[in-house]
Amino acid sequence: MELALWIIGILAALLVLLCRVRVGVRVTLTGRAAEVEVRVGPLRFRVYPGKPRREPQEPPPETAKKSKEPSKGTPKMPRFSAGDLREAARVLWPPLRRALSRTRRGIRIQPLTLSLTLGGAEDPAETAQVYGLLSAGIWTVMPALEELLDIRDPGIHVGINFDAVETEIHGCAGVSARIGTLLAVALEVGIPALRWLSTFQKRKKAAEPTQAAA
Repeated sequence: MELALWIIGILAALLVLLCRVRVGVRVTLTGRAAEVEVRVGPLRFRVYPGKPRREPQEPPPETAKKSKEPSKGTPKMPRFSAGDLREAARVLWPPLRRALSRTRRGIRIQPLTLSLTLGGAEDPAETAQVYGLLSAGIWTVMPALEELLDIRDPGIHVGINFDAVETEIHGCAGVSARIGTLLAVALEVGIPALRWLSTFQKRKKAAEPTQAAA
């Protein structure tokens, strides 16, 4: 019995220490290129892109044939309509605000310098509505987030390019927090976020046949 109590005590102490470890992610975006760096305590390492693989100097015939096939393009950013953004804000903001208020600014965001350019060539009217919602959201949400998070010198710019189809994002963003803080926020926001994402994907798949028929 005493041995079991000792084991439980040691595991509890290790869990407390683990929850106090600070972890972080830093993402740098340049067009379609991205670099992701992870920090765990004092350790830092890059997780994306990985190390380049060495290609054989003389590939076998089967490999050479496969290399002639067109490669798959870079995955495109999902296109959110104005209605999608309104629904996401309505569903996700209340649980997110509750979770962040309990952390007492335990999450640090530094740096935060992002430039988002919406591609509006396909649907200029819808893109203009999305631009308006994003701009209003930044001016409305950012002051509230600065009260809930430790955000240092933020810089966010949103624009429209009516001659481009795809949306581009440039800049750098980093977030760090203790593992215990992240777990608390994830438990509060995770289920509503997964439900909204599942609904969004189902609605998008249902709309694809209609768009193809048109």
